[in-house]
Amino acid sequence: MVHFTAEYLGGLKCRAVHGPSGVEMLTDAPADVGGGGTTFSPTDLVATGLLTCIMTTMAMVAERNGIKLDGMSGKIEKVMRTSPPRRIDSLNIHLKMPIAVDHPAVEKLKHAAQACPVHLSLHPDITETIDWEWAD
Repeated sequence: MVHFTAEYLGGLKCRAVHGPSGVEMLTDAPADVGGGGTTFSPTDLVATGLLTCIMTTMAMVAERNGIKLDGMSGKIEKVMRTSPPRRIDSLNIHLKMPIAVDHPAVEKLKHAAQACPVHLSLHPDITETIDWEWAD
């Protein structure tokens, strides 16, 4: 079990602390809802968590199978619902892979992406897509 703490700083900003390491981070509400948009919003962290979880889970599978994924990169687009209630509507992921599409581990890596803990924790109404870009 991992513990985190958070403190409301005013102005729609919070400071969160990672219990085990003591590392701090700030959140800010998006500008479109009255925040400053100066750093990650809570829903930005969900999107970022999904992207980094997918990449980390695939890297774990790759390491167990002797595959180098150095240079793997990704980006994610978070789309918020336009009608109430305010929530994430879709998460569109683009992964740039340093291996070719005909590599024998491609299906194993795709499966790992879908099995990452964040993906499995998100509400099923959130649409998630992954666009794969494979090396030549």
